[in-house]
Amino acid sequence: MAFENKLIQQRIEKAKILKDAGYNPYANDNARSTTIKKYLYVNSDIEEKENKRDEKRHYCVSGRIKFFRMMGKASFIKIEDESGMLQIYVARDNLAEGFYNDFFKKHFEVGDIVEVGGFPFITGQGELSLHATEVKMLTKAISPLPEKFHGVTDKEIRYRKRYLDLIMNNDARKTFTIRSRVISLTRHFFENKGFLEVETPMMHPIPGGANAKPFVTHHNALGIDRYLRIAPELYLKRLIVGGFEAVFEINRNFRNEGMDATHNPEFTSIEFYWAYKNYKDLIEITKEYFRYLFEHLSLPTILPYGDLEINFDKFSEIPLLESLVTIGEVPPEIIKDKKSIVEYLSARNFPVKAEMTLGQLQGELFDAFVEKKLINPTFITEYPVEISPLARRSDKNLDVTERFELFIAGREISNAFSELNDPVDQYERFKAQVENKDAGDDEAHEMDEDFIEALSYGMAPCAGQGIGMDRLVMLLTNEHSIRDVLLFPAMKPIINEEKVSDEDALI
Repeated sequence: MAFENKLIQQRIEKAKILKDAGYNPYANDNARSTTIKKYLYVNSDIEEKENKRDEKRHYCVSGRIKFFRMMGKASFIKIEDESGMLQIYVARDNLAEGFYNDFFKKHFEVGDIVEVGGFPFITGQGELSLHATEVKMLTKAISPLPEKFHGVTDKEIRYRKRYLDLIMNNDARKTFTIRSRVISLTRHFFENKGFLEVETPMMHPIPGGANAKPFVTHHNALGIDRYLRIAPELYLKRLIVGGFEAVFEINRNFRNEGMDATHNPEFTSIEFYWAYKNYKDLIEITKEYFRYLFEHLSLPTILPYGDLEINFDKFSEIPLLESLVTIGEVPPEIIKDKKSIVEYLSARNFPVKAEMTLGQLQGELFDAFVEKKLINPTFITEYPVEISPLARRSDKNLDVTERFELFIAGREISNAFSELNDPVDQYERFKAQVENKDAGDDEAHEMDEDFIEALSYGMAPCAGQGIGMDRLVMLLTNEHSIRDVLLFPAMKPIINEEKVSDEDALI
C-alpha cells in the first residue's frame, strides 16, 4: 500500500502542519532570481569586501536540501540545483518571528525543495555562502533520500529509480548531460553539412533495414499487425529515390533480442544517406564527425576506457579477410574453405552451423578472433555479400561488398556501405533472405516488394551509415554498460516483492 512506511507518514504529517499554518508545502510562486552557478560566479569578489559580505546585494535561489546541520539558534544547509551546490546560513533572528523554531527546525528536512533569499558572505571557513533572510518551502519530499555518504550504489535501484540516481549522483547527471550534447552536436554537424533531418515511420508493415528479430504490435483501426522498426534504412533510401540528396534521422530502433552490456531492446541511432557518394566518402566524414565532437566537447583525443586507452588520432582501415590473418591470427589457408573454418571453430569450442555459407563463416571467425582486439578506431571493410544483403557489391571482387563497420574498444560503433541500387540484384538478395527465413533464421529479411519498386524508378548512387549513439556515449563517458547511458533502460518487472523494513525503504 502506498505511503504505509512510518517515515513517509511522518513527513506527510509535517506537510499537513505547514499547510494548516498557512505555508503551502507545494507552492508554485517561486521567485528565483539566479542559478547557484551564476550566484557563485557573480559574487566571487566578496572575498575583497569589508567583513567579507555585502548586505546590499540580494539574491533568491532555489534547490533541493542535500545537507542539514542544526546548531541551536542557527543552522547550515546546502541546497543543490542543476548547476551546483550552495551553502546557506539560516539564523533564527533573521527570519520572521517564530518561523525558525516552530517550522524550519521541525518540518524542513533533507530532500525538501526550498526557496531562499538573502545576501552573499564568506564563512569563517572561507566558503562563499548565502546568509538567509527568508526561507520558503516549495516542495515537501515525503520519501526520505538515501543516506548521503553512500548514495545510491545498487545498480538495480539506480536503473529502476533513475530519479534517485540523478538526485544523489552528480556523475550520473554529467553522463546524461554529455549524452544530450552529443545528440545536439550530431544534429548540428549534419545540418552544417547540408543534410536534411527527416522523420520516417516507427511502425512498419515489413521488418527491414537490418537483420534482427522485430517487436510485433497490432493496429486496431487497420486490423493488421505492424512491426516496430529495427532500422529506418529502407524508408530513408526511398527519399533518395524521391530526389533528396542528403538526409538523416536520429531516433529509436527496436530489436526483440537479448540484453547485455551493449544491447537494449530499444536504442538510439543516427542513420544518414548521401547521394553521389560511396563508402570511402563515409570513412572521411566519420573521421571529421569525431573531430567535431571532441572539439566541441573539449575532450582529449586520447581517452581512458576502463583499463584501455583509446587514441582517437589513430584511425585505421583493413579488409575483413586480411584482419582474420593479421589481427585474428587465423591461418590464411583456411579462410576461404568452409570445411576448414567449421573444423577450426569447432576445435576451439565456438558453436557453428555446418549449413552456414562461406561468408557467414568468415563473419563468425571475425567475431571470435578479431573484434575484441580492435581498440583504437578501426574501419573493417569489404564484408562478404552473404552477410550484407543491402550493400553494393565491389566492382573488383563480386564476393564482397563496399561496406565497413567501425570498431572501437572491441565494439561495433557504426555500420556503413555504398548502397545497392540495382533493383534486380536487390530482389535476388531478398529472395535469398526469404529462403534463410524459411529455413529457420528469424532475423533474416523479408521480401519488400514496395522497396524493390522504388528502386526500379532509379536511386542515385549513394552511401548510407548508421551510428549507435548509446555505444558512442559509453565510449565518451567511460561507461561500460548501456544501461548507464539510458535514462530508463529495459528492466524485468519485480514480482512478489517482499515487504521491506522502514530502514531498508530508505534505499
